[in-house]
Amino acid sequence: MTAAQRRDLAKQEFDAFLADCPSRLVLDRISDKWVTLVIASLADGPLRFSELSRQLAGVSQKMLTQTLRTLERDGLVTRTVTASVPVRVDYALTDLGVSLQDTVRHLKTWAESHVPQVREAQEAYDRRAGQEVGA
Repeated sequence: MTAAQRRDLAKQEFDAFLADCPSRLVLDRISDKWVTLVIASLADGPLRFSELSRQLAGVSQKMLTQTLRTLERDGLVTRTVTASVPVRVDYALTDLGVSLQDTVRHLKTWAESHVPQVREAQEAYDRRAGQEVGA
């Protein structure tokens, strides 16, 4: 069996609709808000922790640290330490992270451009739900 055939076979073995499929763990990870925003932030190149923190308004230091560690563990981000005073730490997307970049960018763009429709749907739902409670 060739390497390509082995890869094709491996792809067929994963089905996120199955409860015990490991791809669900990957989906859970990449659907996280902070993961999505970190990957989008690193799309233009490496950033220092402080630069990421400034760009991601509202993220706590603890959450950003946890997110970066998880992304590094998953092979999506690299952490490069440069000896200097103070020590410089840069975060960058790996090839695997870059392969996710377009999907994340499209998701972010979709979310930003569909806020009015989602809000309108939420308000309509809330009105209907309020009428049902009062009925």
